[in-house]
Amino acid sequence: MTTSASSSFPDTAVANANGLLFVASDVDAADDADFNRWYDKEHVEERARIPGFLSGARYFSLEGGRKYLGLYRTESLAVFGSPGYRAAFEKQTPWSIANLDRMRQPIRRVCAVRAVTGFGSGSHVVVLPLPVAADAQALVAQAASVGQQLSEQAGFVQSYLLMPDTALSTPLPREATEGRVLQPMLVVETSSADAARSARTFAATAFDADPATGWLLALGWKLTAAELR
Repeated sequence: MTTSASSSFPDTAVANANGLLFVASDVDAADDADFNRWYDKEHVEERARIPGFLSGARYFSLEGGRKYLGLYRTESLAVFGSPGYRAAFEKQTPWSIANLDRMRQPIRRVCAVRAVTGFGSGSHVVVLPLPVAADAQALVAQAASVGQQLSEQAGFVQSYLLMPDTALSTPLPREATEGRVLQPMLVVETSSADAARSARTFAATAFDADPATGWLLALGWKLTAAELR
């Protein structure tokens, strides 16, 4: 059964929030080189050029999660229903089709970005999955409070809560659908791996979560739409 935490939000709250496409996967060693060339030479730029997209960034796992993570920030969730996005999603290039099929244990989520604290891009990122909340607004408030506390830590750059949207978070070709649950995720960006580990421990304690479930990733590179205009 698929569950969405965003359905409890007032329409105005979601409409005013940035959107974010979260795509994570593993890749077989034999396909690794071509997968990375595709991502670096075609896919990130292709997505960043879609009207309404603000940036695309690649991350590489150091601890936990999938080997690769792509985060794409948009002006709003509405961008994922736009003609530009539909055209890119429905008319994949042959290179894209080949590499989408190479993804192993992929995760695709389209999320509203809530409880943003701080600004800028960190060299390291923590992704902490959270239980689906009965009271989504309370979770947003808690994430904002935790973000304010994290902002006092050395190396903190930015934190935000990702609230997946059920209708928009359609699965990737090889993504398992049985028992698929769209969990909220706290993302914390920091300026070092040590700061990220400290943030992960603090956030896990605050949310009564297991820190071992939190991913730690390093930024590979980031492209903003403004650089392409």
